[in-house]
Amino acid sequence: MRRVWRIAAEELRLLARTRVAWLGLLALIILSAVAAATSAAHVGREQAIRAEQQAAADHAFEAQPDRHPHRVVHYGAYVHRPVSPLAAFEPGVDPFTGTTLFLEGHRQNSATFGAMRESSGLIRFGQLTPAFVLQALAPLLLIFLGFSVVARERATGVLRQLRVHGARPGEVLLGKSLALGAVAAVALAPALAALVIAASSAPGEATAGALIAAAFMIYLAIWVLMVVAVSALAGSSRGALLGLIALWAVVVVLTPRAASALAAQAEPAPPRVETDLRITREARTIGDSHNPDDPFFAAFRARTLAEYGVSRIEDLPVNYRGLVSAEGEALTSRLFADYARRTADQQRAQSRWLAAGAIFSPALAVRKAAMAGAATDLENHVRFLEQAEAHRFDLVQRLNRLHAEDVRPEDDAARSSDSEAEQRTRVAAENWAGMPDFSFTPATPQARVASMIPGLGVLALWLAAAVGLLVLASRRLMGESR
Repeated sequence: MRRVWRIAAEELRLLARTRVAWLGLLALIILSAVAAATSAAHVGREQAIRAEQQAAADHAFEAQPDRHPHRVVHYGAYVHRPVSPLAAFEPGVDPFTGTTLFLEGHRQNSATFGAMRESSGLIRFGQLTPAFVLQALAPLLLIFLGFSVVARERATGVLRQLRVHGARPGEVLLGKSLALGAVAAVALAPALAALVIAASSAPGEATAGALIAAAFMIYLAIWVLMVVAVSALAGSSRGALLGLIALWAVVVVLTPRAASALAAQAEPAPPRVETDLRITREARTIGDSHNPDDPFFAAFRARTLAEYGVSRIEDLPVNYRGLVSAEGEALTSRLFADYARRTADQQRAQSRWLAAGAIFSPALAVRKAAMAGAATDLENHVRFLEQAEAHRFDLVQRLNRLHAEDVRPEDDAARSSDSEAEQRTRVAAENWAGMPDFSFTPATPQARVASMIPGLGVLALWLAAAVGLLVLASRRLMGESR
């Protein structure tokens, strides 16, 4: 093992004397530090803005004057998705999904104000993150610094001299790998520091942060082993460089985009407008509360009268219009939930195509694991939508109960033609302050760790394949030395 360390030390001394190595490593460190600083500032600013906007929306809802409850149903409320602390390291799907939902009766709106939709395509370059630097740029640095670590020694005859002095090919490759791994560790340091700072900013993030760090360590280890192995297998330094750049382009650039395009083709998603039209069309077939001959609401009226033991709507102790509003909201909400499940299932199917692409690209595997750990994956967004919908339904039904219990039926019927009756249909403003505020509950750290396992498993397979490639290269060198 001493010989392995000596080979590694000699390789590091050679790199230290190379100006290109210093400049490349320094550029990556600076870029990683800038990405960490700007990303942390962006997330901190977003957290403050959304908290401020949520407080302003809650205040505006509670500050409404005395009103008819159904007017408040249509006044609606805004909810904002909180930012995950680890989004400063890996923003995941957050820039592509909306951050704000408008909640109102009879409708389920889409999330809006996604960064990618609200800005130009240049934001892809403006939102540089530590995860992107490690995923896409760090492998390039390792390629340019390591493509000739073995090919150079073969061309100059150093490999034969090492063999004469008793160094086995496996020891040579291991020493070269340790040297290049040290470079990878230095390149990794700024991003890991940013990850530690982000994880320490909130309780319960340490385990997920540690696993994200482990995922990127494995990812860079895969590249270190592949660079050394290709350098050993290639016939020349130029061939090694061209082969590694082609490998990087396929793994980091082409495969993720091809997997995304394939997912969109295999599981095409209909436009939101088309979905809204389908929901509206199906809602009309459920029942029309304004039609006295509608079969569903005629049956509902009969059940309601039987429940209260009366024979006429006028004899009910509550406002029948409020009961109809509550029943109609329950019907449409079930329809909304059904379509939301279909959409989520379709998006999950697309995500599975991307996960399958990780077999051909460790970049996809490490991103999947990082997004799951950082709570910036698709499941976190779906969780926000589901909780927001549950809050919307609860809020609207509370208002419908106020309509049924606090508004007299005769005033409700006459409010369009009688100003005094209209005034009596307004309930006290203090009721709005009694409505619960929206509070998003993220997935537990344990659930997030469990969701990281598939991505980590694929990375482990890639690491095993890289080790196998290095063993193959060692055997080839052994054959050359005979």
